[in-house]
Amino acid sequence: MYKEFFGLRANPFNVNPDPRYLFLTRHTEEALACLTYGIRSRKGFVLLTGEVGTGKTTLINKLLEWLRLQQVATAFVFNSRLNTPQFLDYMMADLGIPCDSRAKSQILLRLYNWLLDRYREGETAVLIVDEAQNLSDEVLEEIRMLTNLETFTEKLLQIVLVGQPELEHKLKQPQMRQLRQRLTLRAKTHPLSLEETQAYVQQRLRIAGSNGQQIFDLESLVKIHGYANGIPRVINLLCEHCLVSAFVDQQKVIGPSVVDAVARDFDLGNGTAAGAMTAAPPAGEEKLNLVETLRSLANLADRLRDEEKDGLPTEKEL
Repeated sequence: MYKEFFGLRANPFNVNPDPRYLFLTRHTEEALACLTYGIRSRKGFVLLTGEVGTGKTTLINKLLEWLRLQQVATAFVFNSRLNTPQFLDYMMADLGIPCDSRAKSQILLRLYNWLLDRYREGETAVLIVDEAQNLSDEVLEEIRMLTNLETFTEKLLQIVLVGQPELEHKLKQPQMRQLRQRLTLRAKTHPLSLEETQAYVQQRLRIAGSNGQQIFDLESLVKIHGYANGIPRVINLLCEHCLVSAFVDQQKVIGPSVVDAVARDFDLGNGTAAGAMTAAPPAGEEKLNLVETLRSLANLADRLRDEEKDGLPTEKEL
């Protein structure tokens, strides 16, 4: 609805992990350098952790983009709710390795021979597991055993485990000590500082086609950072709804009052943890919010019909 109004070609604050929008802070650059170094050097096992919404999957998608340009074979497991046979089947299919047998011994033998062939050709393969904090102990142990696929000097399969801080806690358990000892490199994502939040918003607007005109004033960006705690996913959500709200009110520049109103809609207060957004409201409050939303949409439709003669977009166009 708002792209033409603000002079944009695309929605700048989609929550999809689009690698084009990767914002390189010092921490992000360090994490990306750690991942690429670990893979290039055949370190075998790399860990990437970070709080919910801090850009882990966007960073991984950027890594996958680079790996594919390098023609590196990859398997990306994004659903970690798998048992061991399902995990091995998915990995083999994503690597493009055919295997007629369902026997685990034959699957591992086929994988080992395939990895050796790639090694002789000077190539490697990478397994990336997202949301790894949800992996069962059995699957984590199977992943550890995959690091035994090696030559005398180098690991044949490079493994990247990606997860929330709960993954680090899980790896500290006594039964995980063998896996923990094999982690050669660790990287982390972090929330954005105030200055980084301001630059982050401006970069996304620029990539989406902004000509540089001011859309968010400085005070509104301070508010956004405070409400979001520097979490990029929450920043995106706030900015997206601020743009919609400003478009409805025909405001070209978004001020702090707009941010406050959007934050109230999501029950966010300054310093509120990002997790508060996902808390389900009581049944009565949920019904009230739905009624208010429907009433607001009805009022918006009436306003657009009234102002259609002034050149505003029609209800059909929206």
